[in-house]
Amino acid sequence: MNQPVGRFVRATIGKLVLALFRVRTVGVERIPEGGAVLAGNHVSYMDPVTLWCAGPRPVHFMAKRELWEGWFLGWLLPRLWAFPVTRGEVDRAAIERATAIVREGGLVGIFPEGTRAEADVEAPGEAHGGAAFIALRGGVPVVPVAFIGTDRVMPRGAKLPRLGRVTIRFGVPIPPDEVEAASRKERVRALTDAVMAGIAAELAAGRGEAS
Repeated sequence: MNQPVGRFVRATIGKLVLALFRVRTVGVERIPEGGAVLAGNHVSYMDPVTLWCAGPRPVHFMAKRELWEGWFLGWLLPRLWAFPVTRGEVDRAAIERATAIVREGGLVGIFPEGTRAEADVEAPGEAHGGAAFIALRGGVPVVPVAFIGTDRVMPRGAKLPRLGRVTIRFGVPIPPDEVEAASRKERVRALTDAVMAGIAAELAAGRGEAS
């Protein structure tokens, strides 16, 4: 996990990003000291960027495998704690990598919706079970994360971000052993539902502050 390039980028460009977009974090102290999955709503390409910069320690993200085809990104991404995933199929290697990271005490960032959702909805959309599945395999909690304002900073179709204010709210961690179900599939579904409810609650709280 010790990546000098990533730590340098977080200490320099990362701090600049936080200042330019006036990123405010709420509840960051809720992130456990050990391994955890950070599961958030996804409305903008700025969601992973701001979370990567604002996390209390490095956040590992999956990125589409095609990005590793270019020599520069192929060299840089692993040094920014990213690892490849093959989209459109169950990538067992990516699942194993994510599980190993959280078992070793690291943080993995995942967007359960899978793709960017509409920004004007009051709650996150339909979710996939990847975040819950990795948390269950790793025996670590899931922290619901709500992004507010990233859709205005970089809306759909925008090629470059614009200056604005971003708030990242971290909800109460949900331990996998709190979910009771007969089968693993049912446990994944129940944990996913609990996580999405947590994200929705943080979105509502954030919008309440803004009103």
